[in-house]
Amino acid sequence: MNHNTIETHPLPPFAPPNAKLLMLGSFPPPRARWKMDFYYPNFQNDMWRIFGLVFFGDKDYFVEAGGKAFKEELIRAFLAEKGIAISDTAYQVQRLQGNAADKFLQIVKPLDLAALLATMPHCQTVMTTGELATDTLLSLMPSETAKPKIGHYAQAEFGGRLLYLYRMPSSSRAYPLALDKKAAIYERFFKEIGLL
Repeated sequence: MNHNTIETHPLPPFAPPNAKLLMLGSFPPPRARWKMDFYYPNFQNDMWRIFGLVFFGDKDYFVEAGGKAFKEELIRAFLAEKGIAISDTAYQVQRLQGNAADKFLQIVKPLDLAALLATMPHCQTVMTTGELATDTLLSLMPSETAKPKIGHYAQAEFGGRLLYLYRMPSSSRAYPLALDKKAAIYERFFKEIGLL
């Protein structure tokens, strides 16, 4: 792949109008790694296993029988019912190495956060997964906004709305923390914001 190629985000934001939480990653992996047309499509990414553990006590709750793909319809229905929106902080990127590793992603254009939040009047909690997503989100916030520690939040005024910006551990297996430990941090977060 030519490293000068600018890629535009292949997925529209998943934004149920009842959303209370917006989850933001950085950018999807190359399509060859996708197991569904939705966020966190790479089977090596543990986001949907974390969700399975946190909400159903079963890491394979959102995994197809045979363990090769995710249950996309079930994931979408669950998120819509819970009021969880998902997008990514990057709208356009250049991949410096042809993969989705944050350190090799150059963000050309960030997400239009104001436009997305305008479609979700009840959303006051924004959660980022990983360092690049957190840094990109903070670049859109007032300059005095603190960078939250993992598992914690900072507050910011954005577009006339008070936002709680939570930072969570990356669901990528490149992030060195056991699945159950990641799930415990996410579980505490979902309890804190009243979704669990």
